[in-house]
Amino acid sequence: MTDTTATVLIVPGYEGSGPEHWQSHWEREHPGYLRVEQADWDAPQVDEWVDTLHRAVLAQSGPVVLVAHSLGCITIAHWAARHGLPVAGALLVAPPDIDNAVNPGLRTFQPIPLRPLPFPSIVVSSSDDPWASPERSRRFAENWGARLVALGPLGHINSASDLGSWPEGQALLAELTARSA
Repeated sequence: MTDTTATVLIVPGYEGSGPEHWQSHWEREHPGYLRVEQADWDAPQVDEWVDTLHRAVLAQSGPVVLVAHSLGCITIAHWAARHGLPVAGALLVAPPDIDNAVNPGLRTFQPIPLRPLPFPSIVVSSSDDPWASPERSRRFAENWGARLVALGPLGHINSASDLGSWPEGQALLAELTARSA
């Protein structure tokens, strides 16, 4: 029998995900989840980040589900536009509106690709995210062909949001991994 269990690749954003971030909680709870480790979390460059993600996806032997936060979502949009490799799905949490970013590293991620992703995806947004308005999050979801899950006031859905293991997010991930089974 062939193992069709999807590999979950955690794709953090700018500055990585610290120990209290829900992505880090998930990694501790699920040792099989793999973090895509960028060489420099504090000075992101789109080409480096996309290449690192590409190598991580290619290294997997079976289906892959991507779990991204913040700039990790934008990295996936660039990766999909460049490589278009099939993955089983992507959970895209709190994609930031960086098209007007002043940080020089973030400028390398501009413009944000706004074309349909070639895999099932869910965009999760917060009503008070300081990095993306609800309208911009809706636009990301529409352009990427993703289902939008709009949450209440959870900020940037990061460590400061104090979500712990974030059961609601795990349920969304379970939905995506069930599609790949």
